[in-house]
Amino acid sequence: MDATLSHFTTIETAGQSTRVVDTGAGEVVVVLHGWGGRIESMGPVISCLQSRFRVIALDLPGFGEAPPPASVWGTSDYAAWVSEVVAIRWSGRAHFLGHSFGGKVSLNIAATEPAAVDKLVLVDPSGLRSAPSNSARVKRALSRVARIAGQMGGPGKRLQQKFYDRVASDDYRKAGPLRPTFVRIVNEDVSELLPRIGAPTLLLWGAQDHDVPLAHARTMESLIPDAGLVVLDPAGHFSYLDQPDRFCRIVRHFLGAPVTP
Repeated sequence: MDATLSHFTTIETAGQSTRVVDTGAGEVVVVLHGWGGRIESMGPVISCLQSRFRVIALDLPGFGEAPPPASVWGTSDYAAWVSEVVAIRWSGRAHFLGHSFGGKVSLNIAATEPAAVDKLVLVDPSGLRSAPSNSARVKRALSRVARIAGQMGGPGKRLQQKFYDRVASDDYRKAGPLRPTFVRIVNEDVSELLPRIGAPTLLLWGAQDHDVPLAHARTMESLIPDAGLVVLDPAGHFSYLDQPDRFCRIVRHFLGAPVTP
């Protein structure tokens, strides 16, 4: 483990506790992991930035060492909570960098709390809904049947579970107590928020991202007033892991750090 990631602080706010890593010096960059991640999953990003910036990274509720929220949260709830955590450590404007769901949370903060965000880095962010494919329409129809079957006692519940085991996404199957939150979040579309983002925004996307298609990158670039897109190829949904050196150089340059050979 990186020595930086062996020193955690515990913070509690709004009834939620979490681990926080606060390292480096300079302008503040808040780093948010994706769904199913934790502070450690953003280790390469933290290592990239800490020599030039002060980095604040945390476990989102329900992930890492942070317990799940007591109620069903949406993206805006996560965003409000992150803002409270950051305010405990820092009172000024900050850069935000978020991967996947962490990107969705970050852009929500940028759109609703513009005074809090200096520059925004969105790494393969979720947030847009695609028109359902024919297979997705079939799955939705079968899902409705499965829900009805689940109300018919033991045999129906077993049939319902077999269906979910067969067609549900890995994230849905692994969500456990966060499953209602996961369903709420994946059904939220951020299109209306994007034109409200005033911060200069860098979109970094893996060309082979099969979780969030590159078409979503083009849409976000067109809807965010001051946005630029960099496509990393070859790279997938975890583009910061697939091309770490190039990723680091691009992000540092965008955030204003001197670029060394």
